[in-house]
Amino acid sequence: MSLNILGVRIDIVSKVKALQVIEEFLISGEQRLVFTPNPEMLVKAGSDGYFKEILNRGSLNLCDGVGMVFAGRLSGQKISRLPGVDFMVDLCELAEQKKYSIYLLGSLSDEVLKMTSKNLLKKFPELIIAGYDRGPMVADGPGRQMSGDQAVIDRINEAKPDILFVAFGMGKQEKWLAENLSKMPSVKIGMGVGGAFDYLSGTVSRAPRLMRKIGLEWLYRLLNQPRRFGRIFNATLRFSYLILKEKV
Repeated sequence: MSLNILGVRIDIVSKVKALQVIEEFLISGEQRLVFTPNPEMLVKAGSDGYFKEILNRGSLNLCDGVGMVFAGRLSGQKISRLPGVDFMVDLCELAEQKKYSIYLLGSLSDEVLKMTSKNLLKKFPELIIAGYDRGPMVADGPGRQMSGDQAVIDRINEAKPDILFVAFGMGKQEKWLAENLSKMPSVKIGMGVGGAFDYLSGTVSRAPRLMRKIGLEWLYRLLNQPRRFGRIFNATLRFSYLILKEKV
């Protein structure tokens, strides 16, 4: 079951069901894209048709963001919020249990990748981390196609991971995955994870659990990272305006 929010398909699934679907994907051996659309991404998709097209190619599109939950309610649907960073951790737990390997791609810092890997292994000692890589420098724009960077793809193919987590940032990671997944045959799940590595490495602190639960994580981010004002404006006020405009 799914819901269309601002032209993007959002799958209505619980965490348990989402993990079951992921396991089915891995068993099938087919390559799948997993995205976690949030309000900011949907606002961007409104002005970037190529990005919207790619989001709708996702084999599993998880609801990430309290605004998405409210948009669902306006349509009479109850959607479970599954934040990307939390679902990445859940997926790592599944990978540890089922002996699937993961690969971390994308960061401005080798230290962030190293600490993300270290912290994941603390939590999941038997998790197979096939490798990590800062990845290519990619730029984004409406309709822009991403550079594959063959050297990066070769390193991933040498490591042969089952699951690839890509953290190039919203838009760039989804486009890169859609255009390059087929070049990495061992990868069965390609997932865009945004700022997950920053959180998992401890480089950036997450909002307290209570603030996340009541939907005020955006306020915590604004207070701690004022430079994100434009992005938060899009994810809150602009997104709300577009939802209400669509309903009216």
